[in-house]
Amino acid sequence: MKEVVLKVSEALSQDVGAGRARLDGKTRLELDVTPGDIIEIEGGQKTSAIVWRARPIDEGKGIIRIDNLTRKNARVGMGDKVIVRKIVPKVAKKVVMAPAISQGQRIQFGQGIEHLVKRGLLKRPVSTGDTVVIPGIALFGNSLPFGVLRTEPKEIVTIGEETEVIVKEEPIKEEMLNAPQVSYEDIGGLSDEIMKIREMIELPLKHPELFKRLGIDPPKGVLLHGPPGTGKTLIAKAVANESGANFFTINGPEIMSKFYGQSEENLRKTFEEAEKNAPSIIFIALTK
Repeated sequence: MKEVVLKVSEALSQDVGAGRARLDGKTRLELDVTPGDIIEIEGGQKTSAIVWRARPIDEGKGIIRIDNLTRKNARVGMGDKVIVRKIVPKVAKKVVMAPAISQGQRIQFGQGIEHLVKRGLLKRPVSTGDTVVIPGIALFGNSLPFGVLRTEPKEIVTIGEETEVIVKEEPIKEEMLNAPQVSYEDIGGLSDEIMKIREMIELPLKHPELFKRLGIDPPKGVLLHGPPGTGKTLIAKAVANESGANFFTINGPEIMSKFYGQSEENLRKTFEEAEKNAPSIIFIALTK
């Protein structure tokens, strides 16, 4: 079976949630695939995607553009290497899904939800453990992610007209919750800022051995400055999510207390909690 090793890069905005993988012409030729074919992507875990053409500027770069859902399903981050193979999956006999939300939330679906899910995922490849979004199904204005609990047969399959789709209302278990919260694709117009933040925060978190080998210390903190609503918190959440780090927020006014020493105690508790759940990113929001 032909396979290639590619570097993961961010998806185009129009590909988010669509299960697409953009490959350049050289890679498609090596794998003997054409747009619309299905590939297996192997990182920390195997997942799949539909082949689409890369942009002309990506030709020869050896990259694969996949969105945050697909990266999470493959257990990889941007810049990681993945093995890519062409596959021809079977049509699923049955697919069992459930909303990928926290256990405290409950959703009551109306009649015909299985039909909507099947229509939205028709001809899409899925496998057990994947998280997917279905066009037209949202929660509070945001896309509602679903976790794939089981497929028959137990491998990467495609959803066809004859596939039986079962949608459970009970949320999937927390340990299976793999839906991303905020990704780099959700942030527009801040590419230079994101690149700098990734170099200062994501790189030390994911590859600390580089700094150790070079004998330099990574930055201990980063100051994001700008008016409210310019994306400071969004960038911090995206970096934490893409880096696999826990995210803690400290809002300046909330830690203040009229009691002596209480403000310091509030800060200390947050830092202790972050240390217990390392790697962590603590975001301290200050206003004038």
